[in-house]
Amino acid sequence: MNRAVLLRYVACVLLGLGAALLIAALLLSTYTAGKIKRIPLDLGMTLVSNGTGTALDPASLTGDHFVVDKGVPVVAQQQLTVEAPADADVVTFQVGSTVRRTDRQQDMGLLLAMVDTVTLDRSTALAVSDDTHPGGSVQKPRSIEDTKPPTNIPLPHEGLSYRFPFDTEKKTYPYFDPIAQKAFDANYEGEDDVNGLTAYKFVQNVGYDADGKLVEPIKYASLYKDSEDAVVTARASLWGLPGDPDEPITMTRYYAAKRTFWVDPVSGTIVKSEEHANHYYARDPVRPETTMADYTVTSTEATVESQVASARDERDRIALWSRILPITFTAAGLIALVAGALLGSFGVRAEVAAQGPESDSDGGGFFAGRRDADTGPMPAAEAETEKLPTQRPDLQSDQGSS
Repeated sequence: MNRAVLLRYVACVLLGLGAALLIAALLLSTYTAGKIKRIPLDLGMTLVSNGTGTALDPASLTGDHFVVDKGVPVVAQQQLTVEAPADADVVTFQVGSTVRRTDRQQDMGLLLAMVDTVTLDRSTALAVSDDTHPGGSVQKPRSIEDTKPPTNIPLPHEGLSYRFPFDTEKKTYPYFDPIAQKAFDANYEGEDDVNGLTAYKFVQNVGYDADGKLVEPIKYASLYKDSEDAVVTARASLWGLPGDPDEPITMTRYYAAKRTFWVDPVSGTIVKSEEHANHYYARDPVRPETTMADYTVTSTEATVESQVASARDERDRIALWSRILPITFTAAGLIALVAGALLGSFGVRAEVAAQGPESDSDGGGFFAGRRDADTGPMPAAEAETEKLPTQRPDLQSDQGSS
């Protein structure tokens, strides 16, 4: 294989490679980038928040009157795991949530407990729910002595749950509250810096207005068959009310909350949260009489660091497939195309030089071939012209006549 043929071969390879790289860059920036913006299937995390609040002392339930302690230390915890169904389109979260006062041991310190399950669309982060598939459930409470498997109660979910969508926008999103069993608006309220990450701030009010005043508290949806924790009848003396101490007084449990989420707008990860929740008993919904748990908790620094790191990992993964690789492939493709064109040009010159000076008039190009001398007759314009003799005048006859 001579030099000219080799150069042409390498030029063709480079041109093909350049075209392939440009096509790959186009696919990565359009089709593939959309496919990678999906909720991971390997999520598993524990989110911890702490703070203080006012809480009913469980030991007083068997005493002469209910005792409500103020300024108690409170810890809220969410344990999130991925369960079936989880595939290319959907992911299912099972989240066990507890709120505990840390100045009491074991069950005496437990204020709230719930296991919520929800199936989300991996692209939009919205709950997947319809008439035949509720898309979520809550676990029926069990006593410590209960050895039977847990029972799930179907609970249709709507809106977002436990995260926001990729490319979060500065707008209002519906966010599901499993205690109220419905979605409430989470309103965009600006940007904040969270451990060096620019996060969008969203605020959700459940039963409160924007000023923190009770306006429409939610009647607590009990998970017990007889709603024993939602409507309670006790003597007036137990409630601490004046009048006949033995008069039965029935009160209803109500719930209100205000949540603040700090969200990474690229991945939709909630990197920090703050929650003020109020569970109380009352005869008038907007006039609390006996507090069960009224607390404010904020994500611990360890939880914030873990969530920010997770958000950055998601950002890096998205940037790799949607920006870095497409730009790299585009640059490499253009370089390959230019290199291929230059090598092709060099190959033509090398071939012309190898044919000798007589081939200069061929005007060949990258894909031009050689013309053999015996490929056909020469054109008529190039044929040799026959020379006819010219008749000379007879000088002698001219002289004799003179």
